[in-house]
Amino acid sequence: MGEGIKFIVEVVNAIHDLLILILNNVLGLQMTDKDMHFWIMGVIGIVAFACVYVITKWLSQLPFGIHLIAFFYTLTFMFVLVFAIEIQQAITNRGNMEFIDAVIGLWGFMAIFFVYVFIAVMVYLIKFIFKKITKKDDVDI
Repeated sequence: MGEGIKFIVEVVNAIHDLLILILNNVLGLQMTDKDMHFWIMGVIGIVAFACVYVITKWLSQLPFGIHLIAFFYTLTFMFVLVFAIEIQQAITNRGNMEFIDAVIGLWGFMAIFFVYVFIAVMVYLIKFIFKKITKKDDVDI
């Protein structure tokens, strides 16, 4: 996992250096590193917000849309959390920083979430069947 993070860092650094070269030398904007971070992260953030907004607006119209939105938000949080823990382990030398640890942690969330989904579906089916039975009894009277 350490090699993967180092590769990502190298790619980000190369893009960073290329952007500085383009913005300052080609376009002549003379941006500082802070200026570039302000604009680039601002644009990335607003594009991400627009995409998330469109997706969540669409998901919210589905029968279990709010559940899906909550699931995706929680899954995103879990990705950040498991990788933060793995990076923390590497920095503090308390445990091994391994990609498989992060994957197993995410599988734990998924497994317990599927138990929740199973229970929710069972409750929904029981309510549905109960409504059908009580509605049928009302018609017989």
